[in-house]
Amino acid sequence: MKLKSISLPVVLALLACLPAAAQTDSDSSSSYTFTTINFTGDTFTQLLGINNSNEIAGYHGVSVNQGFTYNTSTKAFTNENYPKSVQTQVIGISNSPVRTVGFYIDTANKTHGFLDNNGTFSTVDFPQKAFNQLLGQNDNQQAVGYYSPKTDGSSQQQAFVYDENGGVFELIIVPNSINTQATGINNSGNICGFYQDSKNVNHGWLLVNGTLTVLNYPESTGTQALGLNNKGLVVGTYTDSANNSHGFTYTTSTAKWASIDDPSGVGTTIVNGVNDSGDLVGFYGTSPINSGFMATPN
Repeated sequence: MKLKSISLPVVLALLACLPAAAQTDSDSSSSYTFTTINFTGDTFTQLLGINNSNEIAGYHGVSVNQGFTYNTSTKAFTNENYPKSVQTQVIGISNSPVRTVGFYIDTANKTHGFLDNNGTFSTVDFPQKAFNQLLGQNDNQQAVGYYSPKTDGSSQQQAFVYDENGGVFELIIVPNSINTQATGINNSGNICGFYQDSKNVNHGWLLVNGTLTVLNYPESTGTQALGLNNKGLVVGTYTDSANNSHGFTYTTSTAKWASIDDPSGVGTTIVNGVNDSGDLVGFYGTSPINSGFMATPN
């Protein structure tokens, strides 16, 4: 098992904080063809990331999380679990070479971020922090995630970027947040995520060239940005006034929102990943039953 070296963090300064525009398409689910993808023999599957070859990262198991990748061409699952871990989630997946990131729980019940480079696993933990997760990966060997000083990760969450070559962490400081997670990074270095304010309301965000845009789906009660591609499409989930969950896409060039629901999971849909063709992956359902899905533009 290969471990990455780590160095002291630096702070990534934010130059501006702007609200996103509100142009909406009430429901564009009909613009996609949805395919359910469930791990063989399990009733709980979440699909979390997808690359341009339509290789998908995710995990299955409601009680014990077990990571995998899925090849849409061969329709084959490949188990991917951090060595000697008790639980693993695979979340981000790059294009070429294919690298994955996620997190695992060890035998002492501590949560760590990890990088898998063609079967060589590396633990990626912010120095002296008890809880770490990596949630996104680009093709330039950069990953994003967050840490917490709490063993259960429940509070004081701090977003970061991790340079896999230099082993350097950069903090992302979001104004007025009490918890912040970075969830996606593209090849231009644009980053998305979400934060929680003092009233425990979730807000998505997008960081482009030092400018932070707050992403709140119109008339929602909470928004989380969970992934983005190299063409400026952001995906995630929002909660409506009836406390139902819906996926969304946000096109940065036109500032246009679109609501996404798998037809089998209206009101329980989460969109977690997107590739450069606009293919979406996510999941729907209510625990302990979840189904993964892939949505292909028509």
